[in-house]
Amino acid sequence: QVAAMAQQLKQELAPCQALPAVKDVRVLGAIGVLEMQQKVDVARLQQQFVELGVWVRPFNNLIYIMPPFIISAAQLTRLTSAMVTVARTCS
Repeated sequence: QVAAMAQQLKQELAPCQALPAVKDVRVLGAIGVLEMQQKVDVARLQQQFVELGVWVRPFNNLIYIMPPFIISAAQLTRLTSAMVTVARTCS
């Protein structure tokens, strides 16, 4: 199940590699990370995530998720879609 999650994370976060604000996209098992070029405005990004209906708490220059192994593919897509959307707003 973790392998399937890792594959889904890689596919769905891949578009972020082309964003200028994103330094690196990493996946390790069920952990998905967007490393940003600069520190992010944590409060602003967190509010954007809440408005998108998900809870993601950025840290320093990282936007990351560590979803539970029981997450459905649709729920994981909701998280990754929010990450891509929010990453596009970073400059």
